[in-house]
Amino acid sequence: MSDISSWRSRERIQMPVYTDPVALRAAEDRLRASPSLIFADEARRLRSELAAVSRGEAFLLQGGDCAESFDQFGAATVRDTFKVLLQMAMVLTYGAKVPVVKVGRMAGQFAKPRSAPTEIVDGVELPSYRGDIINGFPFDAESRMPDPDRMIAAYNQAAATLNMLRGLSKGGFADINRVHAWTLDFTAEDKAAAYRDIADALQDTLDFIRAAGLSPRKSEELATVDFYTSHEALLLEYEEALTRRDPVSGGLVAGSGHLIWIGDRTRQPDGAHVEFCRQVINPIGLKCGPSITPEDLKVLIETLNPENEAGRLTLIARFGAGKASEHLPRLIDTVEGMGAKVVWSCDPMHGNTIKSVTGYKTRPFDDVLAEVRDFFRIHRDHGTIPGGVHFEMTGQDVTECTGGLRALTDEDLSDRYHTACDPRLNASQSLELAFLVNKLMRDTETVGRSVASA
Repeated sequence: MSDISSWRSRERIQMPVYTDPVALRAAEDRLRASPSLIFADEARRLRSELAAVSRGEAFLLQGGDCAESFDQFGAATVRDTFKVLLQMAMVLTYGAKVPVVKVGRMAGQFAKPRSAPTEIVDGVELPSYRGDIINGFPFDAESRMPDPDRMIAAYNQAAATLNMLRGLSKGGFADINRVHAWTLDFTAEDKAAAYRDIADALQDTLDFIRAAGLSPRKSEELATVDFYTSHEALLLEYEEALTRRDPVSGGLVAGSGHLIWIGDRTRQPDGAHVEFCRQVINPIGLKCGPSITPEDLKVLIETLNPENEAGRLTLIARFGAGKASEHLPRLIDTVEGMGAKVVWSCDPMHGNTIKSVTGYKTRPFDDVLAEVRDFFRIHRDHGTIPGGVHFEMTGQDVTECTGGLRALTDEDLSDRYHTACDPRLNASQSLELAFLVNKLMRDTETVGRSVASA
């Protein structure tokens, strides 16, 4: 039988050292006694849907916050991010004619890896901020001390977020008949107009169905959506405390979220995070950056998906604009040579972070788009399936990434720069990205049909 605590004997990477073991045990015990945030059948259903993605029969849309915040949490934040993801999914489904698997970086994305364990401000050195589940953002010694009670606060916020997401996805808000109601006021007019055209065409189709004597309002499939949650499984004390035994299969389920992923900094084949994730039945994501070798990738695939089950493993490529051509082909060759069943997803965010001339960390939107284009082109050239996109975004009207149709500049960043960690796409930029992916998916489908008929 699997030992979910076995990660504790492996090297700890990117995790805090708690100075009060009694408080840590108390927090872990409270989490063990709490209800799981997700259910095993939901994780199995997501694996089945991701299996369809791996075969090119669906597309993965994964997006949400860089790091969820205790202070910025609210119903409007959850609702608006969900609304933008619905809009994006509608654009992709309508254009590419495939189902979209919708996964939020929500209800658990509280911990963040950092490039250095400490930071220095005005000559004062303190531990780096690692996300609200670990320590506080204010630059003072008390805030930056890792506090295990923050895991309880994160769990409570995740539970509240999931409760709202379930209500939005199953309670009528996501009804396709309300497609016009998902538009946000501050979406760039060009893309808002294009979205309204799709919504109008869809409404015409629904009106025709009703005129033919059918009632789309009675169809649960049109009135609800399946929506899943995901996060980086970084803080393993939290992850282990929420792991439960599945009464159906007997396997272990990470109860913190439907899909969990291993970051590019914590994917050591013999490390703690791989050891934990290999034992749970949830779908697993694996971030693949420029430093991953074909040899490491092969070992990781064999470790995380030894039965080679479709839908189990998603490889999330994150290289940076102009760098995918150097790295992605060798990884594709490795996967194809193994005959491994994986979902290929593109993270165009994390390799494109720069510091602006005004001092803000930002991401040029043109670089984000360029990496997405390269991802699709390389898969098209290899005859493999570009299965999804993974990005950091918010439904709020932030100014954190430069560019887009509203042409945000470095000078605009200070207007509404709210992120505590990495810059996010706003609603307008997110919808613009969806239209680009829509076109790339249709172009890839056209090429695929041409090759098949040749």
